[in-house]
Amino acid sequence: MTRALTAIALLALAAFILAPLAQAVLLSFTATLPRDGLAEGTLGLMNYRAVLAAPELRAAMVNSAAYVLMNVALCLGAGLPAAYALARFRFVGDRHLLLALLVFRVTPPVVLSLPIFILFSHLGLVNSPLGIALVHALFNLPVTIWILESFIRAVPPEFDETAFLDGHSGLSFFLRHLLPQIAPGLGVAAFFCFIFSWVEVVFARILTVTAGKPITMAIQAMFSFQTDMGQVMAMTCLSLLPGIAMIWLVRDHIARGFTLQA
Repeated sequence: MTRALTAIALLALAAFILAPLAQAVLLSFTATLPRDGLAEGTLGLMNYRAVLAAPELRAAMVNSAAYVLMNVALCLGAGLPAAYALARFRFVGDRHLLLALLVFRVTPPVVLSLPIFILFSHLGLVNSPLGIALVHALFNLPVTIWILESFIRAVPPEFDETAFLDGHSGLSFFLRHLLPQIAPGLGVAAFFCFIFSWVEVVFARILTVTAGKPITMAIQAMFSFQTDMGQVMAMTCLSLLPGIAMIWLVRDHIARGFTLQA
C-alpha cells in the first residue's frame, strides 16, 4: 500500500512538472496565428522554420553559445589554480576567504548592475558576448572555486609530491594527474556555470542595449501586441537543447561528483 501511494505521488509530481513542458512542445508544432496559407491549429514544423530563418534569432543563439562557453572556460581556467592554492596551502584567513567568495556569489546581481554597466561602457564591452561572459564569470567563479577546492582537498597531498618527484612540471601534473582525479568536480562546476549563465537575464538585459542580445532577450522581444505563441514556444524549446546536451555530456561526472560530495 505504501509503495502504491509513493508511486502515485511520484507520478503526480512528474505530471505536474512535465505538463507545462509538454504544452510548450505541442504549441511549438502548432500554428497559433493564421499565416502563409496555414489555418490556425495546423500542426507542422512551420514555427521552427520561421525561427531558424530569422537572422536576429539565429544571432541570439550564437551569442548565447559564445558567452556561455567563454564563461565556462574562464571559470574553470581561473578557478582551478585558485582552488588548488586554497586546498594545498595554509595562510591567515584562508577559510574566511572561501566564505567571503560564497557571500559575494549570493549578492543580488541588480545591486552591481549600474557600476558594472558604467565600467563596461568605458571599456567598450557593452553589446558584446565577451562583456556578458566576463560579468557571468565574476559571479560564477566563487562557485567554481568552492566546488573544486573541496574535490582537490579530497586528493591526498602525497599524490602531488609523488608526481613532482617523478619529474613532472606543474603544468604536466595538472593536465596528466590532477585533472583526471577531480574530473567529477570539473563536471559539476562546468554544469553549474553553464546553467547559471544560460538562464541569467539581469546582465543580459543591461549589457545588450542594441546588439549582442542572447537567446533570453530574443525570446522576450518576440512578445508584442499580437504574439505568435507557436514561434515563441519553438524558440523556447530550441533554448532547452543546449542545456539537455550539457547534462548528457557530463552526466557521469555530475552523478559521481554529487555522490562523492555526499
